[in-house]
Amino acid sequence: MKRLCIAFCLFLIFAAHSVYAAAPPRENTVTTLKKASTFMTSISTNGGYVGIYSLDLKERFGEAVYEKAAANEIWVQPPGTPTIGQRYLRAWKATGDRFYLDAARDCGRALVWGQRQEGGWDHRVDVSKLTSSATEPERESGSGSFDDSITQGALTFLIELDGELNEKWLDDAIELGMAFMIESQFENGAWPQWYPLREGYHDYYTYNDNAINDNIHLMLKAHSVYGKSEYLATAEKGGEFILSSPVSESQPGWAQQYSHDMKPAWARAFEPPCVCSAVTSRNIRMLVELYHYTGDRKYLEPIPAAFHWLAGSKIGDNLWARMYEVGTNRPIYGDRDKKIHYTLEEISDERRNGYSWQSSYGLKGALDVFCKALASGPVKPSPLESLSLLPPEDRAERKAAMVDEVSEAIRSLDEKGRWVNEEDSRIYARDFVANAKLLLDYIEITQ
Repeated sequence: MKRLCIAFCLFLIFAAHSVYAAAPPRENTVTTLKKASTFMTSISTNGGYVGIYSLDLKERFGEAVYEKAAANEIWVQPPGTPTIGQRYLRAWKATGDRFYLDAARDCGRALVWGQRQEGGWDHRVDVSKLTSSATEPERESGSGSFDDSITQGALTFLIELDGELNEKWLDDAIELGMAFMIESQFENGAWPQWYPLREGYHDYYTYNDNAINDNIHLMLKAHSVYGKSEYLATAEKGGEFILSSPVSESQPGWAQQYSHDMKPAWARAFEPPCVCSAVTSRNIRMLVELYHYTGDRKYLEPIPAAFHWLAGSKIGDNLWARMYEVGTNRPIYGDRDKKIHYTLEEISDERRNGYSWQSSYGLKGALDVFCKALASGPVKPSPLESLSLLPPEDRAERKAAMVDEVSEAIRSLDEKGRWVNEEDSRIYARDFVANAKLLLDYIEITQ
């Protein structure tokens, strides 16, 4: 009898495992997403969000716990309010549940009421003047940031929201923001890190953190949606700057930032002048995108030389330094002392672990993108709006690959609708954003 009981228990254990490992029903995924989103909307500040919350919701932070958020502040910097709004908007399209469109609209209003008079956004904004009945935002004056896709991310989301809503406050904000994008561009096609200009490295021509690239992406997106010729002209002008700014013939990659005399320049104390493999990788992809969008082969011309430089600059198998010294091409590293170091071991643990100094930087993918462009010719971008548009065989393969992750996302959501970080028992916007994307991928692919 005892053996029979043990056998029966083992059967239940393995049966439970097989159920867990099986593909979750679509309705379970939809329910989980709704529960998590309902919790998130319950902790929003006038429709907007910060990056990190304590479990009791008494403490709110931005990108990290060293940035405490005031009671009426929300975060624009990803994965803040625009990113969460994009998840709601995608959920609306995937499920047809009006709850998500209302939540996305609330995110949009929070962003619009935090927009500067000049048209851009800071990484954190005050939404205390936003009420449910407010019809016209009271904007404060101030610089807008292109760092970390702050202004670009806000406008990208608002443009996507505009495809679902027809409201004056939204139209006005997009028009103001797009005028800001055009006004802030230098005559040579570059953009600074902040605008209006603030002095110092913030005024430099800035590729670092994707500033110029994200601006070009935004202008192409706006042109594809609205068809305004000035948006395409601004994007092409940005492309001209990429074409004009490889560091030298012997080092035909790109710097992280340039002074106004077109020399690679210092930014923060640990960011010396350099030729940057990460920026070069992103610029290659940007040039290919411009080629596809415009059909102009001039955008491909600098790429072979850049790859030749990269091939001779490897420090390991599929490994590059982020920064190479201008002239010598030696790998270099930075620290808080604003000195150039030549080995990673020389710099402090804080900087060694707090910045990306060595990586593959997506260069294999950049090479694949370039080779495909050469083989296919220019192809107008047509990104899939939904994974359900994939061919059936591809959908089945993608679904099988994500089953375990989706099951874990469902399992790890607590009874209140929270994904709680196990390391510090806090609620992170990034976890909601990542898990919502995963669940939406699954919902779309099982339609």
